[in-house]
Amino acid sequence: MRKPDSCKRAWAILSCFLFIFHIASSQNLDYYLPDSVTYNPSIPKPGEIIYHEPGEWHVTHDRLVNYMQVIAAAAPNRVKLEVMGFTYESRPQVLLIITSPQNHQRLEAIREQHVQLCNPQRSASVDINNMPIVVYIGHSIHGNESSGSNAALVSAYYLAAAQGKQIDELLENTVILFDPSFNPDGLQRFSTWVNQHKSKTLVTDPDSREFHEVWPGGRFNHYWFDLNRDWLPLVHVESRNRLQWFHKWKPNILTDHHEQGVNATFFFQPGVPSRVNPLTPAGNQELTGKLGAYHAAFLDRIGSLYFTKENYDDFYYGKGSTYPDINGAIGILFEQASSRGHAQKTEHGILRFPFTIKNQFTATLSTLEGAKALRKEFLTYQRDFYKNVFTEAAAAPVKGYVFGSANDKSKTALFIEMLRRQQIDVYELSTSMQADGFTFEKGNAYVVPAGQTQHKVIRAIFDKTLSFKDSLFYDITAWTLPLAFGLPYAELNAIRFAPALMGAKIDKAVQPAGTVAGGKSSYAYLFEWDEFYAPRALYALQEAGILTRTASAPFEIAVHNGVHKFNYGTIFIPVKTQTADTDQLYQQVKNIAEKNGITVFAINTGNAISGSDLGSHRMRLVPKPSIAMLTGTGVNATDAGEIWFLLDQRFNIPSTHLEVPAFNRIDLSKYNTLIMVGGNYNGLDKEKLRNWIQGGGTFIVTEEAVQWAAQNGITNVGFKKVKEDTTKQIAYIEREYRLGAQKMNGAIFRAITDLSHPLAYGYNYPFVDLFKANAVYPERNKNPYSNPLVYGDKPLQSGFVTKENYEAIKNSAAVLVNTVGNGRVISIADNPNFRAFWLGGTKLFMNAIFFGRLIEPGSGKN
Repeated sequence: MRKPDSCKRAWAILSCFLFIFHIASSQNLDYYLPDSVTYNPSIPKPGEIIYHEPGEWHVTHDRLVNYMQVIAAAAPNRVKLEVMGFTYESRPQVLLIITSPQNHQRLEAIREQHVQLCNPQRSASVDINNMPIVVYIGHSIHGNESSGSNAALVSAYYLAAAQGKQIDELLENTVILFDPSFNPDGLQRFSTWVNQHKSKTLVTDPDSREFHEVWPGGRFNHYWFDLNRDWLPLVHVESRNRLQWFHKWKPNILTDHHEQGVNATFFFQPGVPSRVNPLTPAGNQELTGKLGAYHAAFLDRIGSLYFTKENYDDFYYGKGSTYPDINGAIGILFEQASSRGHAQKTEHGILRFPFTIKNQFTATLSTLEGAKALRKEFLTYQRDFYKNVFTEAAAAPVKGYVFGSANDKSKTALFIEMLRRQQIDVYELSTSMQADGFTFEKGNAYVVPAGQTQHKVIRAIFDKTLSFKDSLFYDITAWTLPLAFGLPYAELNAIRFAPALMGAKIDKAVQPAGTVAGGKSSYAYLFEWDEFYAPRALYALQEAGILTRTASAPFEIAVHNGVHKFNYGTIFIPVKTQTADTDQLYQQVKNIAEKNGITVFAINTGNAISGSDLGSHRMRLVPKPSIAMLTGTGVNATDAGEIWFLLDQRFNIPSTHLEVPAFNRIDLSKYNTLIMVGGNYNGLDKEKLRNWIQGGGTFIVTEEAVQWAAQNGITNVGFKKVKEDTTKQIAYIEREYRLGAQKMNGAIFRAITDLSHPLAYGYNYPFVDLFKANAVYPERNKNPYSNPLVYGDKPLQSGFVTKENYEAIKNSAAVLVNTVGNGRVISIADNPNFRAFWLGGTKLFMNAIFFGRLIEPGSGKN
């Protein structure tokens, strides 16, 4: 029924009243803003657009973006909005470019001139006297550390609406790249949780549900990744979108607004001096300290407590506050004590969400004021940074790096893609060469000269690190990316490196073109397991209903242009046993080969020249995997997310995510593969699990889950114990350091590999480099055939490890296989999928999925 006009008017008046009451009863915007500034009344305040005051509710990402769009439309002379890209959940990543009207009129010219500071051949002629400084303000890369993104509402309003000489001077001397949310998907997840659990009468009890998100929480992105570890490897779409703009502008300062424990205060850098990466120039820390004086002054002004030079470090360059340090900029970490909801009791009293927002906003103001005051120093530092990198490169013993695999062109292309995203110049290798025991072939190998603008980034990617000033680290201690990717590479000194090695410059990485060599066959097709996307191709074939087999031994056979030797793991597709006819099968195989960059060989005979014929029992049937992974409360979300990402994004393989209650009640017979990562699995029906394995299932456990399986009687794996510190008397003050040093933050170890084992199919060298960040040190199984990957006497490749932990790692097992009834338990003591850039372990993990059930039962009995 249509309402009469009088009812409409009454409803409108009531709605307006309710809205005004709603706004008036919440924290006023004036609480945050400096009282010495006037504001343009034509610029909408946050509450007018998001329907609540900042700090009253946690802003959702959609409303946050709405406000940024409104600000850009209302103040086009100050604010320009760019869409950097979209997240996995299709949320926009927006960037505001904020500066004076005069600067906006010549914005591209300012950008081009500013970027010239990074080019030593041109930077000397650049006049910095009137050049604006570029500051990147970034918020809440951890979605549940949301005071940053909520402060972005206040900061955006201030920068768009503030009036007067002070703001005019700031905008004239500064170009601000303003990123309101580094992690849109995580912010949306967290804001939904805390808002739906907020009471009208705020509950401050720390045990309340409001402060305890359900798994996996809002910290992570869609795939449960910590995006603050992805600035260097650039695995995720959010990082790639952001870095394009970072390098487009080359900012002088980047701020990274985080939260810490509820009982802390406020942290700003510099961090612990002895934990600064040695690649970071001393001048970086000096400028960080100078800028820190502004943070202290501004926080003093509002009476906030803070600390510096403790806990946090600048070592791993994959973090947002550290990545700028090798790119001619200064990265600044802010850590605000977290209310985690709207108000929570702490040892300092009740911590209210608006107060956390105010501190974050204040840190933005202090950053901008310091940037304006120190503008010439920062610009000069940037220019000198890039001059000095060429001097450093000339003095360094390593003049270049060569890398590449003829057997895995796809993974080589992925590595080149990562290098190009980091603005690193890559060249084709002009002539084949040997170095460090590897053969690098022209056409399949590439050269990176050290003497280029991104010299420090190159070293951060390629260098091994074995000496350290400190033994405590906030994050990992090694990440040497060629080792992580599992690619052959070598350092080239002045004798081995020459400009003549550099062929054509690579503009963009190109994945190899897949093909069917020899055309249509009426007998069989073969493709090797070496290529990175071979598992994706195999699953696509299986999904299409095509029967597949794998070779458990090498063999030679005639191909269209001669004789080819096929290695362990080669996939065999017989033609006549398929339901599809010859023409249909050919088209399916051809399409899958092209999509996955693999070479499929058409075979017209089953008669091998050497090794087993195609009809041999050594050609084992490969069942299609049906995968479930245990997830939910207590499970390490990032470890589970790495596997989800690997299967879903890399290989187009579905996996069911089972929480413990679901596992206990459902029929498990529809799965042939079950994955368990480190975590707490209280309440899991262990007898049901054991029965499923005994019935023929493949149970893959990683890291601490290896211990769980042993402790709960699933396997009989034993473990080496770390020797205790026998020092009789130690000063109390040293306790934190001595205990902290024993923590395995993360280092790289080389495992000796049995290439004939199904778990090693596709590897071409008798070793695999794995990442260890745990205290799981399995003893080798007594059965010599059940230890396919083991650590030897000197496994350390890069990173920090204490003497005690190293002794436990030496000669331990990296991977074990145990037979349980008709099933197999594959125990991987380390993380083969670490942060999704550890592609060197991908083949191991996918082998466990595809070939685990092909492992002979006797080889897994202890």
